[in-house]
Amino acid sequence: MPSSPHPHSIPVEERLIVALDVPAAPQARELVLRLGDTVRFYKIGLELLMAPGFFDLLDWLKAEHRKVFVDLKFFDIPETVARAVRNLAERGADYCTVHGNQSIMEAAAQAKSGTLKVLAVTALTSLDQGDLNDLGFACSVADLVLSRARRALQAGCDGVVSSGLEVAKLRAEAPRELICVTPGIRPVENRVEADQKRIMTPAAAIAAGADHLVVGRPIRDAADPRAMAASIQAEIASAVQARLSNAR
Repeated sequence: MPSSPHPHSIPVEERLIVALDVPAAPQARELVLRLGDTVRFYKIGLELLMAPGFFDLLDWLKAEHRKVFVDLKFFDIPETVARAVRNLAERGADYCTVHGNQSIMEAAAQAKSGTLKVLAVTALTSLDQGDLNDLGFACSVADLVLSRARRALQAGCDGVVSSGLEVAKLRAEAPRELICVTPGIRPVENRVEADQKRIMTPAAAIAAGADHLVVGRPIRDAADPRAMAASIQAEIASAVQARLSNAR
């Protein structure tokens, strides 16, 4: 059974993962340099993969002593996923994502090495109950997330990607076993987003039990990205302290 870091052992400044959702590697580097020492963990995904310099960017981030979450949501035959995970592990990536198919999760978990941890995607935060109904899932979003999280744990994955709205139930079933990475984080309550339907504030997500928060546009599009990142870091630190105090 994989072992998730105890809440005490995760450095507070590594709980924020900034999504480098920009068109190309030069813009990503510019944002990283602008954020400076306020951010230690970055996510790179499909948009950057389709531009030149994806792996050069990954190598540069590691050389800059940043942690890297490669979010490509692998979904292919298990052997192909396993080979992709092995290659990614050799690049020094810290987290990667796979879809919640049992054989895919098992293949990825067996192929990981080094610092790489495998996270299973439960249900995208762009989906709501109506979307799941349209896709033919005869269950609630929460039930689907819990089912996939259980299977991820059994498969040997290190954690899951889950909306903050489901994290509390995940924590009730797996208090320490799974790393919970939560996207759809917005600093302002009830902010409307066209493609994020299940969102939560940083403090609320940490209180629910999230280990890491993924934030993209609120930082990238801020008038002062560094100040926004620092503000979110402060909110996270306060929420972590409150969560740990309540756990005593």
